[in-house]
Amino acid sequence: MALPPTPSQSSSEFLPKLVTTLREGYRPADLRADALAGLTVAIVALPLSMAIAIASGVGPERGLFTTIIGGFLVSALGGSRFQIGGPAGAFIVLVSACAAEIGVQGLLLATLLSGIFLVLLALLRAGSYVRFIPYPVTIGFTSGIAVIIFASQIKDLLGLTLTGGEPAEILHKLEALWAARGSLNPAALVLAVGTIAVIVTIKRLRPQAPNLLIAVTLAALAVVALDLPVETIHSRFGALPRIPPAPALPDAALDDLRAALPWALSFTLLGAIESLLSAVVADGMSGRRHRPNAELLAQGAANVVSPLFGGFCVTGTIARTATNVRAGSHGPMSGMLHAAFVLAFMLVAAPLAGFIPLAALAAVLAVVAWNMAEKEEMWALARHSRADAVVLLATFGLVVFRDLTEGIVVGFALAGLVFINRMSAGTTIRESRVPIAVLETEGEVESGVETAGDVVIYHLSGPWFFGAAARLGSVLDQVSDHPRAFAVDFAEVPLIDSSGAYSFALLARKMARKGGRLVISGARPEVRRALRRAGTRGNQVIFIPNLAALPNAVSKAIPA
Repeated sequence: MALPPTPSQSSSEFLPKLVTTLREGYRPADLRADALAGLTVAIVALPLSMAIAIASGVGPERGLFTTIIGGFLVSALGGSRFQIGGPAGAFIVLVSACAAEIGVQGLLLATLLSGIFLVLLALLRAGSYVRFIPYPVTIGFTSGIAVIIFASQIKDLLGLTLTGGEPAEILHKLEALWAARGSLNPAALVLAVGTIAVIVTIKRLRPQAPNLLIAVTLAALAVVALDLPVETIHSRFGALPRIPPAPALPDAALDDLRAALPWALSFTLLGAIESLLSAVVADGMSGRRHRPNAELLAQGAANVVSPLFGGFCVTGTIARTATNVRAGSHGPMSGMLHAAFVLAFMLVAAPLAGFIPLAALAAVLAVVAWNMAEKEEMWALARHSRADAVVLLATFGLVVFRDLTEGIVVGFALAGLVFINRMSAGTTIRESRVPIAVLETEGEVESGVETAGDVVIYHLSGPWFFGAAARLGSVLDQVSDHPRAFAVDFAEVPLIDSSGAYSFALLARKMARKGGRLVISGARPEVRRALRRAGTRGNQVIFIPNLAALPNAVSKAIPA
């Protein structure tokens, strides 16, 4: 049984990695490494932040606000040494639906509420449990999000014009896009294809080069030089501001809170999963260990403060975090500097961003969606485990065609059932006889087992919990039909839950009604306590330390 944390351990759970890094000693060489990594990440974050914001149904400037405010706080307060916070592609589906239903002010309020919920999760030390999302569920919802992100970019990739607006539900969206195929803009399509080609080519030839920024810059230059008839950031959203706005609370009337609450819960669930998954990826790349509760606390603080400055949902971003590690980051200072570099871009070059074509930003997100799709992992799971494939496909299908939260919840439930089945299959009952063993079977007991002079022993192996009790309950019923001389060996039972203990309490009562007593051998102290809590009484059960004490116990157990 795990010991409760000491006061020093409890306080260190929330200690930011920035403090740890500074305590280790921070040299000029470390600052240079962090500055270079921060600049590298900022170059990646610039086009992504604007593209994600536009795809989420809000202005591109809000993506930059989110990166500046949220990214700084995640790095300054977080429990991961390399985590980069900001707007994430995984949130596009939820954020766009939220903004469409309750407006931008409602989105800001939902983001703030989710920040409060994340802080509460951290204080309840839930960070260690959020990481237990099963792998097939993670792959399923990530791949499902990738499909939805790509579908949301088809309109701008092709330069289509939709007269009645773009539906949120994917099948209706595809139907509307097909109906608008006659409005295809060849210039937008060429720009999108060219942007994807540049991104892929640079990635293959010069992996360290900022391929996203180069591709978007070339697309903007092409629009200006050739005067291409395509939508740009300026033509749709106007000029970008040079600085974030002054802090202000979003509208928070009772009706506003009621409308924002369901969205806030969804943001909280996805934000906790995404941020801790990103931190785990950083751990795997760097060999470090993050503090999950400190990370949740930082994510909560970032989501409380970001909407005050016009930003929306902040979470750990896997691609930018991985870029940060590969760029040679020394610690959280690189994430803080990445936010500062994005702010510097707004101060100096915000007007230039207006020339960026939306088709190029859609191409950036199309590449992001392709990289998110987890194609190899899906195929590997489908090949090696039918049960995991069912969990994955159920999660994937529900995320794409129904709802993200519903997909996660149902996927988690299915994964739980798969786990229960696998665990219960590992619990067996084996029969032996003393003094002469005449029968030994695995997991099944034959009827008519009494033989004069023999004592039948049923050896349990594995955890005896509700799944095992349900699967092997018929065996126990069969055992109780022959109460004259048998014992149950618990020496290989590491744990028993209340359902499992109750099944033996029922067995003991059934035997007592026939005049016998149940003999239990080798039960661990915690197993014995669970059996007693379930209602087994001293006049129904005889506990013995091991099978050597069986002869005396049997003489007491056999009914007269």
